[in-house]
Amino acid sequence: MLLGVIADDFTGATDIAGFLVANGMKTIQLNGVPQEAVPVEADAVVISLKSRSCPVDEAVAQSVSALKWLQAKGCQQFYFKYCSTFDSTPEGNIGPVTDALLDVLDEAFTIICPSLPVNGRTVYQGHLFVQGDLLSESGMRNHPVTPMKDANLMRLMDAQATGKTGLVSYREIELGADNVAARFAELKQQGYRYAVVDTLNDQHLAAIGEACRHLTLITGGSGLAAGIAQNWSESLSDQSDAMQAGQPVSGHTVILSGSCSVMTNRQVAAYQPQAPHFALDVKRCLSESNYVDVVFDWVASHLGGKLAPMVYATAEPEMLHAIQAEFGAQASSQAVEQFFHQLVQRLQQHGVTNFIVAGGETSGVVTQSLKVKGFHIGPQIAPGVPWVKAIDQPLSLALKSGNFGDEQFFTTAQGYIHD
Repeated sequence: MLLGVIADDFTGATDIAGFLVANGMKTIQLNGVPQEAVPVEADAVVISLKSRSCPVDEAVAQSVSALKWLQAKGCQQFYFKYCSTFDSTPEGNIGPVTDALLDVLDEAFTIICPSLPVNGRTVYQGHLFVQGDLLSESGMRNHPVTPMKDANLMRLMDAQATGKTGLVSYREIELGADNVAARFAELKQQGYRYAVVDTLNDQHLAAIGEACRHLTLITGGSGLAAGIAQNWSESLSDQSDAMQAGQPVSGHTVILSGSCSVMTNRQVAAYQPQAPHFALDVKRCLSESNYVDVVFDWVASHLGGKLAPMVYATAEPEMLHAIQAEFGAQASSQAVEQFFHQLVQRLQQHGVTNFIVAGGETSGVVTQSLKVKGFHIGPQIAPGVPWVKAIDQPLSLALKSGNFGDEQFFTTAQGYIHD
């Protein structure tokens, strides 16, 4: 293997895996660190964790375990993948995990690059923007788990991590990869442990990617994956069957949405007039043990139609705040996750083979409930969102980060399913 990726959630893992496949790397995604022998024949392996919002010590332990597994497989370069909106709290987990990975690798420097211009995530003078708005003024300021109140990546990183954070400005990046690499070396010599890189477009990403050729550890979103893949172009294996391996096939399909992001709210609203839909009642999730039976019966009665039935806990910010005020943020979130866990297992037993899922936390619950060990990566439905097919079961999934995809995503995804 050439590249080993440690992703802090499931949708983030499929996000970067899709970009690696699209840029020539035969890629396998594994759910968690394998506890038994798993045959892996790939240029890149992406290990998906559920470490974005868990306690810091758990996130560090999971990430270091993944790193050591990848090291044992002979990976030559490592990538810590987090969300393009830098989802984290003042305590972490991005900073502490980055520090731990650097320590294990005995490295003193890495970069911070969450940018994904194709999805409107850019960095200017070290400040992260989402669709032209500062991160702190975007919908992420209302995130129920990791509300982002600051857009300054240097300040965010300095608050979480143990070292100093410098900046490589867009003017320096526009001078090309050699200049960027020289700036990396200069910051490292000056005692900086991390460098935030400005990124306004894909050309900037290409220059940054080339400049990272000799870095052992890279951290960032999925956007940089294309440039990193290009660095390995002369070493890649034949991946002519990689896309086909991840192609979804005809079968019962269900949509499950747990994200409350701005775009997922739009996607749910756009899908409602077209197909059967069921809004979860959080109070019933908390208080009625047979509520999952009610929803399962509803889903089963709507399978096989022109468009898949949708079950959703997605809510606008005002409703979300009201739910959290009444039941508590953690209790309501855990109740919804437990509900989806039970529902997915029932649906699998009933013969559902295709799951379209919105939300990183929800995607994690779904994949763990299905007990899938890993995926072949298939075609991208939208930038950062591929269809994936289980390596060990007749299951296909489209795992969507909250704000990814356009308003017609749920309909578009079903167009990739073939007989």
